[in-house]
Amino acid sequence: MNPILFWFFAFLMLAFGVGVVVNRNPVASALSLVVTFLCLAALYVGLDAYVLAALQVVVYAGAVMVLFLFIIMLLDLRAEVRRKFNKISLIGGAVVAIAFAAQLIGVLGRHPRGDQPFPPLTAIGPGEQLNDLKLVGETLFSSHNLPFQIVGVLILVATIGVIVISKRELK
Repeated sequence: MNPILFWFFAFLMLAFGVGVVVNRNPVASALSLVVTFLCLAALYVGLDAYVLAALQVVVYAGAVMVLFLFIIMLLDLRAEVRRKFNKISLIGGAVVAIAFAAQLIGVLGRHPRGDQPFPPLTAIGPGEQLNDLKLVGETLFSSHNLPFQIVGVLILVATIGVIVISKRELK
């Protein structure tokens, strides 16, 4: 991937990620999350991970965000009222963020192979073409079938729970 495109999408993703947290309006926050997901998909394309990029757009930017916006509209959330910053929590948050950044820099600095490119994937058998979509499908439906089904049931239960909670009582 062109380094200029990488840094563009990485900066855009971080900027909209901050927008998710900073926005007081839940709909604007959810839309910022959609742009963050799309920038992450662009980074996957730059890594030649086309299946992950397509899944990122279809599953997360599409289905999950539609579910989030549906839930936000059902709950009829309003923008939060601004409140004053607590100085102790602000200082504590800054200390935790600085400690995390220092730890991350320390770990990445000591990693011996962090500057080498990832080796290309090779086909499993002789004369066989590499088909990453086939490999993802076989892995998902053979060794991860039960967790896949459990996640589907959890999403269904969460959706039903939101509908039940948001149901208004007649007086």
